[in-house]
Amino acid sequence: MSTTKCISPIDGAVYAERECLSLGAAQDAVGRARAAQKAWAARPLAERTRLVMGAIDEIERTRDRMVTELAHQMGRPVRYGGEFGGLKERASYMAKIADEALAPKVVEDSAGFLRKIAREPHGVVFVVAPWNYPYMTANNTIAPALIAGNAVILKHAAQTILVGEHLADAYHAAGVPEDVFQNVVLDHDTTGVLISGNAFDFINFTGSVGGGQAMERAAAGTFTGVATELGGKDPGYVRHDANLDAAVDTLMDGAMFNAGQCCCGIERIYVHESLYDAFVDKAVAWVKQLKLGNPLDEATTLGPMANVRFANEVRAQIEEAMAQGATAHIEKMEAEDGGAYLTPQVLTEVTHDMRVMRDESFGPVVGIMPVKDDDEAIALMNDSRFGLTAAIFTADVGAAEAIGARLETGTVFMNRADYLDPALCWTGCKQTGRGAGLSELGYHALTRPKSYHLKKA
Repeated sequence: MSTTKCISPIDGAVYAERECLSLGAAQDAVGRARAAQKAWAARPLAERTRLVMGAIDEIERTRDRMVTELAHQMGRPVRYGGEFGGLKERASYMAKIADEALAPKVVEDSAGFLRKIAREPHGVVFVVAPWNYPYMTANNTIAPALIAGNAVILKHAAQTILVGEHLADAYHAAGVPEDVFQNVVLDHDTTGVLISGNAFDFINFTGSVGGGQAMERAAAGTFTGVATELGGKDPGYVRHDANLDAAVDTLMDGAMFNAGQCCCGIERIYVHESLYDAFVDKAVAWVKQLKLGNPLDEATTLGPMANVRFANEVRAQIEEAMAQGATAHIEKMEAEDGGAYLTPQVLTEVTHDMRVMRDESFGPVVGIMPVKDDDEAIALMNDSRFGLTAAIFTADVGAAEAIGARLETGTVFMNRADYLDPALCWTGCKQTGRGAGLSELGYHALTRPKSYHLKKA
């Protein structure tokens, strides 16, 4: 029997270990979910919504568990209080719009005809969740999928294996039937067999480009919908008319929070040449104020990266860039250990020939380049195989809209970054993948249209 281990980045010790389900046990879990889904979908929408929000209340009641386990599993400092605020904000919004988003669209209701488009749940939704924001990213799909009448099977990342258990405990305590929401531990082979065997009716995957490709290959020929959120290399652009201090504070927080391990974290910054020197000086000073250390220490503002191999990839990108002429501005911090604890870094004299400006870093490093105008900034921002978000700092809303219209991205921000608005569709383009999370479109992704053309007697 294979096992899944969570190696804590705090000390490199095994923090949790679980046995993976055998193929037969996994198929049985899917069968139970499918058998339970029809009765769940038959419950009133208001009841399903109430039970889902009850799970959020249960997680709030056990919030200390979230905070402590996140620190041990993936290194987020306890001072930030886990991720309950975002979890509740997103679930609450999806609950609020459920009636309207899932209501049939009536085209005609006359003496002669009733014509409408209804929304039907897919059936069994498979959620493959990542470790970096393990509660929010998983629940972005779990909550609306359950509200819409689907059964959900969750496979969480090995690095945050206990998050899946906490979510399951909360949903079951709130009254969601155990077969309707299941947390499972699966190895890659069993996952692939299930998908290729048409076990699921919809798949939502958040993770690496390679992982997304594996999901699509496994689903090939099954006609199962696969939504993906994959890599990112999100840019920020500081125009000549930007509020400099606000731009520095927002962009550097977007680059460094969670040790840079954010799907929509800022990984490259382009600054108008008139503000470039001042921006770099302030950015370097901002990063030097961070305290790298044990995430269980309240004074720590930057914890270790979730895994030594993730930190080593960032180190490699920094070293390669410096060998190609980049300048590093942050001296080695005391807690740097050559392992998961990684000194954050600001790089200048960077170019797009360097991997640190092309490949996803997913760590606390950012490259900063000067630009002469909007056209140059747009060209550089689009010079990427990814497209999740892009942040523009300017006093001119019209300019931001005009620039945004030319950007190849899923979300355009003005004067903010690294935020997921549940009222807006969370989506990407290019190798970031495709899909529609949250908002009304999130419900549309988690249901299928069913048309009624009724000729009245």
